[in-house]
Amino acid sequence: MTRFLSLLLLTLAALPLCARTISGTVLSDKDSTAVIGATCRLQTSDKTLLNVMTDEAGRFQLSTEEKTALRLEVSAPGFNSTNILIENGKKNITLGIIFLNSGTELEEVTVTGKAMIDARGRTIVFPSDHEVKASSSSLSLFQKLPLPGLTANPFSRTLSVDGGSPMILINGVPSSMDDVNALQPKEIEKIEFTRLTPARYADKGTTGFLSITLKKRDDGGRLYLWGRSALNTAFMDGTLQTSYHQGPSEFTIAYSPSWRNYAQVYDNVTESLIAPDFRVDMEEHDRNPFHYFMNPFRLRYNFVPSTKTLLSVTFSGERLTSARRAIGDAADSYMGAYDYYNTQSSNSFSPSLDIFFRQDFNEKNSLEAEVTGTLNSQDYKRTNQYKYDSGENFSYPLDIDSHRRSLITELNYTHSFSDFTSLAVGYQNTISHSRNTYTTSDYEPVLTENNNYLYARLSQQIGNVYLSASTGAKFFWLKNDEVKRHFLRNRTTLLASWRISPNWQLTGQFYYMPGIPGLASLTDYYQQSTPYLFTNGNPNLKSTQTFTYQLSASYTYKKLSASLMGYVNDMHNATFSDISYLGDGKFLSQSVNSTGNRCYVGMLQVQMSDIYGFGFNINLRLSHYYSAVEHWNTHLTNFSGAINLWWNHGPYTISYWRKLPAKTLSGYMVSQEENGDALSFEWKPNRHFSVELSWNYMFDPKGTKYPTWNYSEINPGHRERYIKNNGNMVLLSVSYNTDFGSIFRTGRRSLENKDSGSAILQR
Repeated sequence: MTRFLSLLLLTLAALPLCARTISGTVLSDKDSTAVIGATCRLQTSDKTLLNVMTDEAGRFQLSTEEKTALRLEVSAPGFNSTNILIENGKKNITLGIIFLNSGTELEEVTVTGKAMIDARGRTIVFPSDHEVKASSSSLSLFQKLPLPGLTANPFSRTLSVDGGSPMILINGVPSSMDDVNALQPKEIEKIEFTRLTPARYADKGTTGFLSITLKKRDDGGRLYLWGRSALNTAFMDGTLQTSYHQGPSEFTIAYSPSWRNYAQVYDNVTESLIAPDFRVDMEEHDRNPFHYFMNPFRLRYNFVPSTKTLLSVTFSGERLTSARRAIGDAADSYMGAYDYYNTQSSNSFSPSLDIFFRQDFNEKNSLEAEVTGTLNSQDYKRTNQYKYDSGENFSYPLDIDSHRRSLITELNYTHSFSDFTSLAVGYQNTISHSRNTYTTSDYEPVLTENNNYLYARLSQQIGNVYLSASTGAKFFWLKNDEVKRHFLRNRTTLLASWRISPNWQLTGQFYYMPGIPGLASLTDYYQQSTPYLFTNGNPNLKSTQTFTYQLSASYTYKKLSASLMGYVNDMHNATFSDISYLGDGKFLSQSVNSTGNRCYVGMLQVQMSDIYGFGFNINLRLSHYYSAVEHWNTHLTNFSGAINLWWNHGPYTISYWRKLPAKTLSGYMVSQEENGDALSFEWKPNRHFSVELSWNYMFDPKGTKYPTWNYSEINPGHRERYIKNNGNMVLLSVSYNTDFGSIFRTGRRSLENKDSGSAILQR
């Protein structure tokens, strides 16, 4: 924290005290929307003094000690440049709004430009025409963008930021990965990204922030169909989305099923249970077939009666059915050899209704409100059966019916004192009721929550430096059966971003975040899962507190972008599963708090595109973990990353993606994320169809691998799981999209972007 504040003070001290400032806002004369990334060049009669780019609201500010007459040139791709003469003097000058005239449009010729800027602590990227043409899906596009810390996995169709799921907005509306996967690359106008979750969304359990703004749309409809299937195993995904725009209304229906039926899934396990008076060594080999069928659907209605009002209502739900078995044999040094047959099934349904409202009262004041209600039910059944060569048979049923209902209410109010200063205050309340029914005993623990989160965020632009500070109080009120627990925790984030030049950006961040245990971790209820092992919750668990310190520098020059970042993640009272000895050959597994858990990370990202059709994006990461529990500690150093290469020529694109899996340390356990690679060939015969053929897990007969290691002194072991069905998998993907015209009338729409990162439609 001391280093962060020192950096902040040095930054402020570096600002010229006697300089005069020249500021203004650049808008398009066509629809009065902000021109983002416009170049503002301040010149004397014989030289250029400064170059800056406008931020996401079209604003700019230049500071100079020059007191002679100056000329300000403002230019942007697709617009005619303008020149403004500034008289000599030393007073600050506010130019107000500068309108740029749209450039001349040639019929059937589209001129596009790519820009990447850093504004208000966020990286803003405008995908280039080359990157869009070389991408058959939104995930493929995200792989090609220079967003350090953001990882796109085209196989699992997910986005992650430093290992967690980001908060996603699309046109200012909170959205999901299903919404992102239903987008086409050509729809995306710009992307705003930050690894720091804003205070507005800090209570959602997300990591990072991603705001996607779509291009202007005519009234009318759109149909998008996408599907993929493996040619050598039971693997199918699909998306069907249709939307219609008419006047102030927009209707969307989406359905994204996913099905797997894998038979060649294998586990190889070696582990021991060690106590002063007892020891057993076990070795297991099994085949673990599984299947699942996910059926998520979404109905959404957006209503935009004016440029100042947005109402979005979304009803979504997901029906998930899954089943798996474990059929294998084992060698047990204490009880002898045995066979086992374990079954597990789950059936869940999660409907949800989300209502989002935004009202801009004027240019300085806006209000956002959101109410989300969710019902969740899950029937979980599991039976572990063991048959020993000695003739003894054991069966351990673990059946749980889970039901949860919750209501989340949020309010956020933002006031802009000026073009450079804004204040946001917000409140969030979460009410939930969770019940787990252990059907073998009819035990029904109930967890009720009434959590309140109150926060404020102040941001200030000082020359080329942007400062933001937010703090909030989180009140946790929990009742688990008769046990009541109250927590009061603070959440704080600090950010300083310095645009050193048009090419260089320096950013420092700090945030503190608490967390609370879940129902299963707190429930005091013993269950036996094997002849040696019992499981139980821990009512004495403490809440986890996370402190994170980050410092990053980014550089852009024409088609090259690079970023170097380092951060420290310090978790107090981190929670993990521990094994202890009960006596008489019995052991207990339950959640405990660690005495130390830290992670040190250095990351390098380099991206370049459109070099005679070639492009690449490389992310490299070096991590060091430290974990301690009472008198025991361990360390882990790991190198990981990802590389994406592509070449595009006309309707054809060839790309290669490879992932270097990262290892993580939690308590005693080391786990490695899944591996991944793909060689893809894409063909776009016309503007409606896209066909992609990819070869995944190349030359790897074991396919997807999930190795883990346990360094516990009581329960050391190693587990190797791999899905052979994915080995050398060949996937065929086909997409179709079409637009259909307005039934009643046609009208242009545009997007107005606000400081909060949201966007609303206007007629």
